[in-house]
Amino acid sequence: MHNRVGRTLLALGAVLALLTAVPASTASADTIQTGNKVCSMYVNSVGFGAYCSSGMAYTGGEPPPTWRERLRGRPFVPCRDFEIPKGIRLPQAPDGKTWVMRITIADYTLDSYNGGPEAHLERAYVAVNDQERAQCPFPDYMSQFWWPFKSTYPAPALQIMPTYTPRVNIPAYFTLTPDSSMAVKSDTGTYTPEEMTSGYFDQTHNLTMRGMVVELTIDPGDGTPPFKCPAGVTPVDDPDGYDQSKDPNDQVNPCKHIYKKSSASQPDGMYTVKLTITWEVSYWIGRATGWQPIGKANVTAVQRLPVQEVQAIGG
Repeated sequence: MHNRVGRTLLALGAVLALLTAVPASTASADTIQTGNKVCSMYVNSVGFGAYCSSGMAYTGGEPPPTWRERLRGRPFVPCRDFEIPKGIRLPQAPDGKTWVMRITIADYTLDSYNGGPEAHLERAYVAVNDQERAQCPFPDYMSQFWWPFKSTYPAPALQIMPTYTPRVNIPAYFTLTPDSSMAVKSDTGTYTPEEMTSGYFDQTHNLTMRGMVVELTIDPGDGTPPFKCPAGVTPVDDPDGYDQSKDPNDQVNPCKHIYKKSSASQPDGMYTVKLTITWEVSYWIGRATGWQPIGKANVTAVQRLPVQEVQAIGG
């Protein structure tokens, strides 16, 4: 029995849901300095990620070597080509060329452990042939100057209370499972408070990124208008946000809908519920700044939902 009201809605879908990530433009944060690197980040309708220059975080002690010292006489290659992140819409590349995302370290100095105060990353989507691709070679020794990572949104998982099959004239409450809202997965089934709000963390670096659903728009599929639900963090010990000790009409969760007709006349006897999940991605580089938002992206999902003409909660 859950007697605390969940702070509702993190991510969405169900076993029968179809996740349809619609291509969208990239939203990115300003280039940031974190530890001994500069980072460029992105968020789109498929996921989020970062591309950082330099290497592991400097945590004190002996001064880290300069970039020149780390090169040991080898040439510095300031650019690197990556695959285009999924979710980015681009036109057909010209014949003989393919699209790449080219990240370039600009305004750097080799006589610094982090590229210097003016160092920053420049990102461009360019169509290249083999000759143009060779302009940005990536020898093995240059890997120490780059740290890329990416995370996709988890598969959606929708919960409906008080029963998975809503009843006519009984409020149906929509909530989301914690696991479907976090890129960090627990092997034990429990999460620390930090894990509940983190999307990606690497102990060897000073950058953490997270993705959280901040709004959910539900089209219930019965001809009534779509409605929006606020979103937040659902406590792990109250995963459905529903108080079983109270009547369905006395719940606090605002994300609800009352079906007036059963779905018997619908294809396969189910309503088609359309969902729009708004993800907000933020980054963390220390307590002084807290979580800084990068941008938002929408993901859509479709849920087939049976509604029964039964005036009772049981079953």
